[in-house]
Amino acid sequence: MCAWNGHGLRGSMLEDIINRTNESYRVKNLCVIQKIPTPITPVEMNKKRQITLAYFDMKSTVDYIGTVQGIPVCFDAKECATDTFPLQNIHEHQISFMHDFERQQGVAFLIVYYTVRDEMYYIPFRDIYSFWERMESGGRKSFRYEEVDKSYKVERKGEFLCHYLEALDKDLRLRKNI
Repeated sequence: MCAWNGHGLRGSMLEDIINRTNESYRVKNLCVIQKIPTPITPVEMNKKRQITLAYFDMKSTVDYIGTVQGIPVCFDAKECATDTFPLQNIHEHQISFMHDFERQQGVAFLIVYYTVRDEMYYIPFRDIYSFWERMESGGRKSFRYEEVDKSYKVERKGEFLCHYLEALDKDLRLRKNI
């Protein structure tokens, strides 16, 4: 059983940006994407009624799931403070879920925010899976910024603080041509 010790807010800025973008997408009828809450059991709380220690009730799958113009999508949002993203930040059950999701004709991906560069990227599951298989075969336990396809850079566009639908569209077009 995993424990939460107050470091659970890492990535909350990225999630806030994605949540605001998803709400704008929903209002414009572009998609319906929901944040999946992580079920926890509080153990300790401070005087302000803030949780200071908790246990995860179960393994969660991914951060977000929904549909974009009839296409099922799921993704996880990750922050990275260096140019090296440790694959330990993605859990085996998440890889398994995303793999199964793609086998059911869904689209899975990560949004990685490189905080030191202030850059965000859509990383298709096929790339994540390739990095994962490399690690499983005894290779690097991470992927480097240089390995990320820069054509999938996610930009702010108007009210969309993290306009990942453009990168998703590119991914879908590439899938049709394969």
